[in-house]
Amino acid sequence: MNAQGQIVKVGIADMNIAKAPDKIRTSGLGSCVGVVLYDERSTTVGMIHVMLPDSSLGRAEAINIAKFADTGIPAMVEQLKIEGIQPYKLKAKIAGGAQMFQFSTTSETMRIGPRNVEAVKEYLKKFSIPIIAEDTGGNSGRTIEFDPTTKLLNIRTVNQGVRDI
Repeated sequence: MNAQGQIVKVGIADMNIAKAPDKIRTSGLGSCVGVVLYDERSTTVGMIHVMLPDSSLGRAEAINIAKFADTGIPAMVEQLKIEGIQPYKLKAKIAGGAQMFQFSTTSETMRIGPRNVEAVKEYLKKFSIPIIAEDTGGNSGRTIEFDPTTKLLNIRTVNQGVRDI
């Protein structure tokens, strides 16, 4: 392992854990929301790529827990507990939730991005996890990468360049 570490990838509707010096990244955040959960004093972090707000929207018998805000956030909190991180110490950074397409109707079902952001915030609040920084909304896709050492979330946005939060 080099000093730079590796990049731990998180797919769409996926979740994973990284430990420094590794970084953790997810791409393709359109209406999806990337949620990073971390403890200031730990170099272990978790990331979820939330695709939909609520698992009741899932039609399959066996649901993919990482796909939904209501199942993914509790599952990631559990994973981090297994890694020795106390849930009350967790903080969050979130990005994504864009409204990728303009529709003539403002139907609720077409507001996936904003609904994902609302659901993520609701479930983080249930666990009393403060959101330290966010880059949500708009209509551009994002790729995010979190560095467990610096606690910075690097956001690359189509059309808007790169920034750290």
